[in-house]
Amino acid sequence: MKKKIKKNIKNKWADSLTLQAKKENYPARSVYKLKEIQAKFKILKKGNSVMDLGCSPGSWLLYAAFCVGSRGEVLGIDLKEIDIKLPENVSSFTGDILDIPREFSDFAAKGCNVVLSDMAPSTTGRKDVDAARSFELCETALNCALKFLKPGGSFVCKIFQGSEFKKFEKRVKSAFQVSKIFKPDSCRKASKEIYIIGKNRIKKKD
Repeated sequence: MKKKIKKNIKNKWADSLTLQAKKENYPARSVYKLKEIQAKFKILKKGNSVMDLGCSPGSWLLYAAFCVGSRGEVLGIDLKEIDIKLPENVSSFTGDILDIPREFSDFAAKGCNVVLSDMAPSTTGRKDVDAARSFELCETALNCALKFLKPGGSFVCKIFQGSEFKKFEKRVKSAFQVSKIFKPDSCRKASKEIYIIGKNRIKKKD
């Protein structure tokens, strides 16, 4: 009698990039999205100060830290605690970006060069609801960017395509000299996510 082979269903979303991330000591495959964005738009530079919104499980923190080098600084915040070892130039806080910890505020008040947001809502399966929730997170991320980015700074934000997409795109265009829409090849084919990149933050008028 043949034995039945049990399939590994621990992670139904596991694929070649998931395995590659594990080999390269990244906690999630999402790192390859940021790598593609960096290769195309050169967002992260040596010595930069970077804010990572929704940083769990930490892949973007690790890659950003590598890009900015030892003279740079990366700070992340997420509702979920980061449980991986982080480089010396990286700090993370557990909290809500709507009620950020004092230490995070002190860092942000100095101004930063890049704001990253890979935040996504808990999905419901309803495209309209998920897109609306994504838009709310993106608005919050953009507000942080407009508050804390230095002139000339850059912004990267994930958004689910929906009825509010054009409205959000317009806000980004008005705040940055250059704005682009980009979908990395490493995004899952079935995903509605896309990234908006804003470069060269326009200096605020007095």
